[in-house]
Amino acid sequence: MNYILFDGPFRQALLPFTYTRPVAELRVGGLTIKQKWERSLKDTVLVHTQDYLTRLFPLDKAQDNIWINAGVLPSKVLIEVLKALEIDQALYHGDVLVAYRSANYKEDSQDQLTSIMFSGGDLNFIQNTWDIFAHNPREIANDISLLKNDAPSEALPDSVQAIAPEHIYVAKGAQMTFCTMNASEGPIYIGKNVTIMEGAMLRGPLFIAEGAVVKMGAKLYGGTTIGPYCKVGGEISNSMLMGYSNKGHDGYLGNSVIGFWCNLGANTNTSNLKNNYDPVRLWDYKTGLFAQTGLEFCGLMMGDHSKSAIGTMFNTGSVVGVSANIFGSGFPRNFIPSFSWGGAAGLTTYGLEKACLTAQRVMSRRSIDWTDHDQALFLSLFEQTKVYRKD
Repeated sequence: MNYILFDGPFRQALLPFTYTRPVAELRVGGLTIKQKWERSLKDTVLVHTQDYLTRLFPLDKAQDNIWINAGVLPSKVLIEVLKALEIDQALYHGDVLVAYRSANYKEDSQDQLTSIMFSGGDLNFIQNTWDIFAHNPREIANDISLLKNDAPSEALPDSVQAIAPEHIYVAKGAQMTFCTMNASEGPIYIGKNVTIMEGAMLRGPLFIAEGAVVKMGAKLYGGTTIGPYCKVGGEISNSMLMGYSNKGHDGYLGNSVIGFWCNLGANTNTSNLKNNYDPVRLWDYKTGLFAQTGLEFCGLMMGDHSKSAIGTMFNTGSVVGVSANIFGSGFPRNFIPSFSWGGAAGLTTYGLEKACLTAQRVMSRRSIDWTDHDQALFLSLFEQTKVYRKD
């Protein structure tokens, strides 16, 4: 039996993050969606994604596969129902296709399947970009419960001030000194080889993944995930940094999602609340318009490899595509297309050759090679996203 996570109907609403990876590889809480399913199923999980991404995420099908909508988060009841599916039977929750059992991918030919409805209660979906930070507090707690049994927690150093230390997990190789941790309102996970410098203040639920660095005096509020090998400082609240991204200096980041290989320059700030307290609107790639989120708090959505210069200010509900370079005074527009160069004074196209060279340099600083597959991905995305650029 193969378990295969397919991108499903939410993929476009999860752009710009799904430009560069399948829905299954999005991080929510401490783990990616794929990792959640693998731990819940106790089995290998494969990924079916867009054609241009298959070189990075190949797929081997079997004769018998259970295809799972990657925007659905696992639960014990759901897994029991999935394992009981019969050949060519599809499981729905309302009008959302949750999963089906078939030899071949049939999302676009559902009339060939026999439908049944899920009756096991509510399911949790990641169907919009803001769901990533909205679900993050709960998913941090869920993922820590899955991970903490892998190995015993290391002891906290004597110099660390801790509230509810029984809810703080420290992995091997983590280093910290003269910082404070408050896990009274949610657990805290400190991953392998994490460094937490003196004066940092941490509140749970909080997840800091392997190799991350929390700089001096940083203030990390609940519902925040610091992904692998990120470097962070300043003030961060209810936000997700996927991995290998830097917010190394003072400035505020709230109710936001930052992709891989991003850099927020010193004193970059995001607004997450409108002055009139209206619900926040966010750019919708599917309609090409701004759509209501229904949220009072919503900050910045920034795709992979994008950068902001020193002192950049992002308005409430801003969306930045892949490989954009934002700089200058004033507030840039609320939607900045991929491969854009500029800011409030105007945007031009960030040339593909320059964008690739910058990405190569950034990755090499972390001893990761820029491959032909990465080059092909940027070329494909440059063409896919040109419709949003004006020059």
